[in-house]
Amino acid sequence: MKRKYMNPYLAGVLLGLVLLSAMFFSGRGLGASGGLKYAVVAAVEAVDHEHAMESSYYRKYFENGENPLKNWLALEVLGMFLGGFISGGLSGRLKFKIEKSPNITNGKRLFFAFLGGLFFVYGAQLARGCTSGAALSGMAVLSVAGFMTMIGIFGSAYLFAWFFRKLWI
Repeated sequence: MKRKYMNPYLAGVLLGLVLLSAMFFSGRGLGASGGLKYAVVAAVEAVDHEHAMESSYYRKYFENGENPLKNWLALEVLGMFLGGFISGGLSGRLKFKIEKSPNITNGKRLFFAFLGGLFFVYGAQLARGCTSGAALSGMAVLSVAGFMTMIGIFGSAYLFAWFFRKLWI
């Protein structure tokens, strides 16, 4: 049986409580883009340990002797995947489906989704944080940079939506 989506206001309050809990228990806000970075660092070390230890960029992630996959960001991203999987299963929405307009092919939709993800990850690294880290957590502590980031995210999304709207019509 397919269930309705959660009330967006309730979901917003729950997200705020999750953010508050993260700040209270860990002293840090939420963030997701860094989790991917830690996974890549761990993969590079697993494939070529010598290269990872010789590189000043990769070596800094191993200085404390701990596996980068045990970093709180990597565990947070794992929790998001598990939570999404459980939520999809409980709501009857757990299936493989490509959301797209009937006017484009699956390949074109997946290409643009990959391209958008690539730009997002690159931008998150340049900005030193993603929407959840830079904007959501930044706004929670009343950071001007957090508010500016959120304005930039929604403003650019609104602007680019005009250019890519034909992919959805």
